Amino acid sequence: MKDIVIFLFQATSYFIIFYMGFTSISYVVLFLFSMKNVMREGRLIKTESLEDMAVSERTYPVSIIVPAYNEEVGVVSTVRSLLALNYPEYEIIVVDDGSKDGTLLKLNEEFKLEKIELAVREHMKTQQIQSSYRSTIYSTVMVVSKTNGGKADALNCGINVSKYPYFCAIDGDSILENDALLKVMKPVIDSEGKTVAVGGSVRIANGTTISRSKVESIDLPKNPLVILQIVEYFRGFLIGRLGFTKINQLLIISGAFGLFHKNTVIKSGGYKVDTVGEDMELIVRLHRIIKEQKLDLQLKYIPDPVCWTEAPDSFRVLKSQRIRWQRGLAETLNAHKKMFLNPKYGLLGFIGFPYFFTVELLGAVMELIGYILIVGGVFFGFLDPYIVTILLLVTMLYGSFISALSILLEELTMFKYPKVKHLLLLFFWALTESFWFRPLLVIWRFEGLIKSFRRKEAEWGKMDRKGISSDSK
Repeated sequence: MKDIVIFLFQATSYFIIFYMGFTSISYVVLFLFSMKNVMREGRLIKTESLEDMAVSERTYPVSIIVPAYNEEVGVVSTVRSLLALNYPEYEIIVVDDGSKDGTLLKLNEEFKLEKIELAVREHMKTQQIQSSYRSTIYSTVMVVSKTNGGKADALNCGINVSKYPYFCAIDGDSILENDALLKVMKPVIDSEGKTVAVGGSVRIANGTTISRSKVESIDLPKNPLVILQIVEYFRGFLIGRLGFTKINQLLIISGAFGLFHKNTVIKSGGYKVDTVGEDMELIVRLHRIIKEQKLDLQLKYIPDPVCWTEAPDSFRVLKSQRIRWQRGLAETLNAHKKMFLNPKYGLLGFIGFPYFFTVELLGAVMELIGYILIVGGVFFGFLDPYIVTILLLVTMLYGSFISALSILLEELTMFKYPKVKHLLLLFFWALTESFWFRPLLVIWRFEGLIKSFRRKEAEWGKMDRKGISSDSK
């Protein structure tokens, strides 16, 4: 019996070593794709082209939709940052999704709201609108108060009341940089409308000084838990999304900041309300429709336009967030499982979808098995010390290696953290993540995977907001 256990441990160990090696190679390939994109195009948009776009007749008007639930701490700063955008024509629609705090009161105090009668085109069925308001100070600001239905329902409501051909969805606690909307619109203009969705970078604002809804100075937070989330965002956005954009395999645009062609989203059915991963599910569905209908359309991610948002600074809140993210990933991949290795969907079915399934979804399972094997090999002698050493190295170091690459790419593209001490701190904490941060994420992601089978009703993610702008306090 012991021989069988030892054999199973060894066979599984070799499989995990192979899996970790494959995952590392896939990240290196994505890194090279990202580097090639950066080297070819350089900085995304120069100042001159932004100035031209700001007065160009080809710049489409945009409806900015801000779904908000219990966002009294940050929603005013978000709207103020949007009012300061350098963009020729846009409207701001805040959708208060039945908040139980003072979200609507804060908006009324700041923007002097008055009730209006609103004509709604019900492209997607949503929960009932209770009341509608327009600011008496800023005519471009509108607030819709509705019965709680979740973030996807709030976004669909915003689409229904919007009047422009493109909409930009951002979170209620986010701050957009002044030129972000111009930059995210550029791929649409350059492709003559063939780009129907564009995602920008999301950066963590903890530690950064934001005054009057503008980024004044960038610094790192003191909390290591937040610093490693910054590194993680580098990895996810700059390596993952920029790399997949290069081969038109982008399967996620962050719900915190994304631009969409409205009619394309409406024809696809809008945001799905019965999943917690409504942002990714919409992107995968758009890819699926484009392939099935053989449309000459594309989805892109560009690194330069930046949206700043608040990150969890406690283990409790971070755990809740990551469980939710993993559950959303599992639900999305399951809903569109027919795309997996299906030649009908081209490279998307053979590269993009399998990658997210094997690396992003099953990665937590594989890493957890790796940790179990290491413990079993060390304490029970089921594995040869040589195998344990290799397993330990590939399991513990590959995450740090990829994080180091992502920091390097950040320095080459964005220059958001220009000080040498910033880079040294980022590299230092990246080297420690495999010993405490990553194992925690693995456990939480595994828990999220298990919870995805329970099919609970979709709801808003809960987070204790402290506010990221000094004018919101």
